[in-house]
This record gives sequence, C-alpha cells and structure tokens, in this order.
Amino acid sequence: MSITILGLGYIGLPTAAMFASHGTKVQGVDVNEDICRIINNGKIHIEEPFLAEIIKEQVSQGMITCRQEVSPSDAFIIAVPTPITDDKIADLSHVVSAGQSVAKVLKRGDLVILESTVPPRCTLDVLLPVLEESGLRAGVDFHLAHCPERVLPGQIIHELKHNNRVIGGVNMESAEKAKELYSVFVEGEMYLTDTITAELCKLMENTYRDVNIALANELAKICERLGTNAWDVIKFANKHPRVSLHAPGPGVGGHCLAIDPWFVVGAAPDISPIIELARKTNDSMPKYVAGKVNGLVPYGSKVVVLGCTYKPDIDDLRESPIMDLVELLGDNYKVVIVDPFVDSYDIDVYDAAKDADLVVLGVHHQQFAEIDLTQLAKVVKKPVLLDTRNYFSKSDAEKAGFEYHLLGASDIPQLGLLEAKREVALTNESDFPHP
Repeated sequence: MSITILGLGYIGLPTAAMFASHGTKVQGVDVNEDICRIINNGKIHIEEPFLAEIIKEQVSQGMITCRQEVSPSDAFIIAVPTPITDDKIADLSHVVSAGQSVAKVLKRGDLVILESTVPPRCTLDVLLPVLEESGLRAGVDFHLAHCPERVLPGQIIHELKHNNRVIGGVNMESAEKAKELYSVFVEGEMYLTDTITAELCKLMENTYRDVNIALANELAKICERLGTNAWDVIKFANKHPRVSLHAPGPGVGGHCLAIDPWFVVGAAPDISPIIELARKTNDSMPKYVAGKVNGLVPYGSKVVVLGCTYKPDIDDLRESPIMDLVELLGDNYKVVIVDPFVDSYDIDVYDAAKDADLVVLGVHHQQFAEIDLTQLAKVVKKPVLLDTRNYFSKSDAEKAGFEYHLLGASDIPQLGLLEAKREVALTNESDFPHP
C-alpha cells in the first residue's frame, strides 16, 4: 500500500517516520519548499526526541520522500494546520486546500483520513464535499475517516505507537479501513465510532484540561486575595481520591489547549458559556502576571524572563502565554528572555541577569534547576524573583538572597490562620476611607 501524508509538521512528520520505520513507504507532501528540502536531505525542521535518527535512516533507505504536489496513492492522511483567527474562528483553509489536492488524484477504493484537529462536523460539512468534487462518493466509492492525534510533544514517537486511538468513519467500513492502516504501527487500542464523535472526543480531551487549569488560575487569584497559598490548597485537595485539580500558571499555550475549546464554542456558542469563560480566564493570565510585575518593580526596570515556549523542555512557541506576557511588558520594561530551547534566546542566564531588577520564571525547563540562585542573586541589581510555576523553592531562593514571590500565594506573612485573617482584614480596611 502507498501512503501520502499531507503536512509534515509536528504530527505529520513523526507519523511518516512511524509508517516508514515499520515497512510502509511514505510520500510526504508539504507546500513549504524549504521543509521538503530539509527532509529530503535526511534532516528535520522540528525538535522531537528520536525523530531525527528515524528520518535520517528512512530517507537514506528511500522509505520517505517529500514533494510539494500530491500524486496518486492508496491512502491519504491530512495533517495540516488548523489555526484560529483573531475572532476565535477556525481557519480551515489548509484542510480545504489539502482536500482539493487529494480530489484531483482520488480513485475508487482510496482511503482519506483527516488527522488535523478540527471543529465538530468539519469532516462531513467541509472535507467531504471538497473530496466529492472528484465525482466519487464518500463511503461508497472511497473511504473517509477522522482520526485525531492524541500525543504529547516530547513523547510523540512513543505515544504514536502506544496510545489508544479513536477513529471516526463516515461509515463503519471507512473506520475499519483506517484501523487496518494504523495497525501497521499502533499497539494501543483503537476504538471505532462516527466522525462527529471522534472530532468532539479530541476537542473535549483538551477542553477538560483547559477548564481545569482555568479553575486553578481562578483559585490562585482567590488565594492571593485571602492570604493563603493555592499550591497548598491544590496539594491537599488532591489527596481526595476523586479530585484532580491542575496547577495554575501564567496562561495556556500550544496549538491544542489554547485553540481547541474555541472550536467547541464556535459550534454551539449559545450553550457553551463554561468553556468560553474558561478560555477567557486562561487568556487573561499574562495580563494578570504583568500586573504583578507592575507591583514589584517600577517602569523602566530590567526584567529577565526565564523560558518563553508554551510548555517545558520543547522549542515550540505556538500560542505561548509567555510571549504574550513579554509583549505586555515590552513598552514599559527592558525585557530579556532566556530560553535554552530557542536559538535566539539561548544565552547565558548570569550574563542576561546582570543589573536586572526582577527575574520572572515563566517556563519550568528542567535545565533551570541547574541555576545557582546564590550566583544569580549576586549579578542582579535587585534580587527579586517572581515564580509563576512554583518551580523554585521559596526557602532556597530566600537563602540565596532573593525576595521571593509566587503566583497564587499571598505575600502576607504566614503567621498562622488567625494572624493571616487579621492581616487580610487590615489590608482590606486600608482601601477604604474612614467616615
């Protein structure tokens, strides 16, 4: 069987690597000429553990090639981007374009799988009509299915093979054909359903996490106001066997969590207020953190931000809340970014922190654990540390000489419950003039 994969990005390229390394020749297609050139030279344009070695080997053996145009094939996997507009509407132009390219070469018996994360009904209402411009009928003349990826960056190779998959077909025969194809390398369970269920399954997996994080972020704000520590609240609450609160932070990024819930809202805006509010809550966190910076150092101060990717230990900047934070601070502060995973920001942390007035921990890269806080405190102008991830130990930071502030924790001294209540009351009273 010949396989064509359209879109050789964070999902398409690892998927091509898995098929090829399990004995199936893959024709990759990408509209970006530079990406094709890089891949055909046996190299990769993204960072992902183990991927470079596989691509190098499979390209050298002729199992993977890349071109810009679609040729006839037995199976087509569409893994193109599905970004969101400024109006929070899904941009499906890449899906449409890919479908049009496939329609030109589609023949009876072919299998088309949409892997891109898409809004509900996209497979039926957007992709299917485009493919049927070929004159062939979905579910009759060719097979059509939606099989969303469910992998974690940094662990994609392992999870592509071992994770369970949900496959939605326009009919059961299409779902079965897709299952047969993925069986080449997938060892996890594969569950067959309809396309709308499969679309919503992927969206709700990420929406669940987004709503949970929004709850944690709201708790962080509440705890700061009430004079306690959200991280302690979460730790103790999660001792309950049926509670699993996520951690707060400076926002939610990435192509999935920051976008997928909007796909659900867009499909039913009048009956999804919880999902929409959670999204707005998480989108508000960079501004909230910027407000904390404003309260710690005056305008014109030098601020060093540690980490700018959307999650730890990857190079992906897509929808990064830290980049939103940097933009918010940029007009009023001298901002320097340090990130070992991004070439343009891979600079020595101690050099970057010279004469800094504030250090902000934005992303908890494992490499930051190697930072010598004592040395860092010596090079900054003012040893003030704002930790948005509960990454550094408060006692270690203060021992090193830092004034330590934690997102989600009140700066009121922890003097015991009664004293904390008294301090909060006094603080609140001071906000109002006495009659």
